[in-house]
Amino acid sequence: MNLLFIVLLPFAGALLPPLAGRLGREAAAWTAAIVPVLALLLALEPLLAAFAGAPMTVGRAWLPQAGVDLILRMDGLAGLFILLILGIGLLIILYANYYLAEDDSPGRFFALLLLFMGAMVGIVLSDHLLQLLVFWELTSLSSFLLIGFRHRSVEARQGAKMALAVTGAGGLALLAGFLLLGRITGSYQISTILGMGDIIRAHPLYVPTLLLILLGAFTKSAQFPFHFWLPQAMAAPTPVSAYLHSATMVKAGVFLLARLFPALSGTDPWFFLVGGTGLLTLVYGAYSALFKHDLKGLLAYSTISHLGLIVLLFGIDTPLAAVAAVFHIINHATFKASLFMAAGIIDHETGTRDMRRINGLWKYMPISGTLAMVAAAAMAGVPLLNGFMSKEMFFAETFHLAVLGSFSWFLPVAATGAGILAVAYSARFIHDVFFNGEPVNLPKYPPHEAPRYMILPVAVLVGQCLIVGVFPTLTVAPFLALASAAVLNGPLPAYNLAVWHGFNAPFIMSLVAMFGGILLYSRRHALFALHDRLFWGIEAHLLYRRVVHRLIDGARMATEAIDNGSLQRSVALLLLAAGLAVLLPLASGDSALAGDLPISAVDPVTLLGALLMMAAALATVFFHRQRLIALIVLSVVGLLAVLTFVRFSAPDLALTQLAVEVVTIMLLLLALYFLPQQDRPESPGWRRGRDLLLALAVGGGCGLVTWAILTRPATTIADYYLANSLPGGGGANVVNVILVDFRGFDTLGEITVLAIAAIAIYALLDRLCLAPGTLYGVRPRWAFERHSLVLAQITRFLLPLALMVAIYFFLRGHNAPGGGFIAGLITAIALILQYMASGITWTQMQWHQHFHKVIAWGVLLAAATGLGSWLFDRPFLTSAFGHYDLPLIGEIELATAMLFDLGVYLTVVGVVMLILATLALLSRRCVETGRCN
Repeated sequence: MNLLFIVLLPFAGALLPPLAGRLGREAAAWTAAIVPVLALLLALEPLLAAFAGAPMTVGRAWLPQAGVDLILRMDGLAGLFILLILGIGLLIILYANYYLAEDDSPGRFFALLLLFMGAMVGIVLSDHLLQLLVFWELTSLSSFLLIGFRHRSVEARQGAKMALAVTGAGGLALLAGFLLLGRITGSYQISTILGMGDIIRAHPLYVPTLLLILLGAFTKSAQFPFHFWLPQAMAAPTPVSAYLHSATMVKAGVFLLARLFPALSGTDPWFFLVGGTGLLTLVYGAYSALFKHDLKGLLAYSTISHLGLIVLLFGIDTPLAAVAAVFHIINHATFKASLFMAAGIIDHETGTRDMRRINGLWKYMPISGTLAMVAAAAMAGVPLLNGFMSKEMFFAETFHLAVLGSFSWFLPVAATGAGILAVAYSARFIHDVFFNGEPVNLPKYPPHEAPRYMILPVAVLVGQCLIVGVFPTLTVAPFLALASAAVLNGPLPAYNLAVWHGFNAPFIMSLVAMFGGILLYSRRHALFALHDRLFWGIEAHLLYRRVVHRLIDGARMATEAIDNGSLQRSVALLLLAAGLAVLLPLASGDSALAGDLPISAVDPVTLLGALLMMAAALATVFFHRQRLIALIVLSVVGLLAVLTFVRFSAPDLALTQLAVEVVTIMLLLLALYFLPQQDRPESPGWRRGRDLLLALAVGGGCGLVTWAILTRPATTIADYYLANSLPGGGGANVVNVILVDFRGFDTLGEITVLAIAAIAIYALLDRLCLAPGTLYGVRPRWAFERHSLVLAQITRFLLPLALMVAIYFFLRGHNAPGGGFIAGLITAIALILQYMASGITWTQMQWHQHFHKVIAWGVLLAAATGLGSWLFDRPFLTSAFGHYDLPLIGEIELATAMLFDLGVYLTVVGVVMLILATLALLSRRCVETGRCN
């Protein structure tokens, strides 16, 4: 259970900082910090189990028939990422407490940070592809909110939208790739798939599957040509940048490559696609970083370059290269998080990130400067720091391929060139910022050291860079071996984490990179001038925006060509397309229209009902411009539908239809109050003729399809529900048991849609002012009448009676016609009558509830009932029931389905009343504000 709590804890903890934030920033920060601390404590047991060679796995049934379950597993790779995500996340929270500006909302910031943390934890612990994809998309959504945290900034909004668009598109490709991978293997469980590498690589769908999965990984990890969103994400607050660039978000893509390495690697497509993309990204990112004047821009492109290095190592496709990739994931997380936090300190204390202005800061900020220089040296690969060791392993692998003749000498030369650029941009970070003269026109002068607890997280990470670089076998070696074994899904290759391996080829490549980088930096002025002449104005993000603008313009042109603003034309095109989609297969003549089942005899009562329904429908069309008459005639159609359900022994459907019909008519009557009572005819004769022909064609087509379906035998699962309703769901009312148990997930989705629709209606009508409608420009007399005293007094007695009826239908719904939905509609009808009879002011004085909260509690209660099933190892939304003897009452049945039904009841009442209250406020708002639309 620990694994499940580790995933749920950040999501639950995200609710606390907004509440604690009312007590101040310190309270919000410490409340947020408790979450990763508790999660780390919970992770201790499964981490020890992974070290013991027995990875902990937790599974919960979700949709077993479809192979979709909740499965969590912590092996060495997941354990390593858990330590990075939670450990660095804790330091980021401490750092952000001192970084955030006065006008930033700490509660909202820490809540979003914990939401993002939970999504990343879910990714690394998931042992199911589709479950992993859900958390994958959650990282995209939560990073969108974090990048756009300062939403008043245009750059923040644009950067957030760009990140969401690129990573979201990659997520769609990843979904397709996972579905293909599940089809190839017959399973979505990752631990099972990892052992089926030979089957996957030999399958005809291997290449498209690989391409789609790599698209998802490359977009998330900002690989060329999808790299451009990452520098634009620098509009986020620096704590967000430090977290996204070190342990989360961009590391999700390389984690996916590492996780699926045993299943997908070992082929030429893998080598060229992964290795080629990584090499191109490595060199491009290193080159671009050198020419960025913004401090965070330099670090962003260096992140792109180092991610390319990790991807290239996985693409090299040797066991030792995979070990080196895992090692560099660890090292990059530590020095890059510390560098971003150091950049935030510089920005916080000087008011700018422009390296042409922040010069000579070491004498003003010696402690921060020393820490930043050590972290930058680790990024450059200076000996005795952690970055040097993984870079040495990288150089060794590229040189090894050259010796084998696999890729000639191009790969080690390119790797050395990238190393030269890395040293050059790291030297620029150190020299331009902390030396190189005096500061130039700083917004905050003179700069000074940040608060000690703001520097502490940087010092902790820089200390790790130094300790790992000097004592690798005593610090990082156990974690590296554990994670690498999980990546390789087999034995580890021989390697030695020594500080000194002798004067060999990788060391010579490091020396060339070191001195070459210093030499290149010394010639930076001439290089900058050459770069400005050759590459001015070429920015990938500008090309992206240009493409997006072209797409929007094309979509606008297509929309204008199809939609000219006429509702009739839009409906006509929709019906025509639907009719063609249905009738074309029927017109092919491949099979007879009618089936073999005999036609049932039509009794006079059914025939009379059908004729009345058709007559009412035709009358609705005939009187459609006289809105009140049309609504009354339309209600006849609904009532006849109720009688139809009664005729065919469907009392639940009849009750539901009747309640829905009454609520709908009442709400429409209120809406008619604001509309003209009658319109002049506008449609010419040819248009009415066109509409008649289209209606006949569509109606006839629907009739033919219905005829074809009903005259053919159909298999049904009704017998299963009838047989299992009472023993499995504890209810004799099969319809209600289906709604709250067998297909409770569908019902939860439906009430969620209802809640979203109600909120959307509220948003559309909020602050809108409407006066009562007119008849040919004259307001009707009844629009000025006060509320009827007789009707108001009658409804006062009807309300408690209606509530008793609602309670009766609610309690009997599990074993007889009724349930939460019908009870909610009956309650809504009673409350609507109060509004119509007594007016909004009187009714709101009696009813003090906020309908938004009623809706929220309804959806949350229904969802919590489903989640409660997991506590008893049952599938989601499986109800439990039992029979109990109570004194004086006797035997009664209690079922958890009643709680779910109560959630449905609250949602229905809240939705109907929110719409009603919003409509009722329109006219009063018009009078109060003196303006009407």
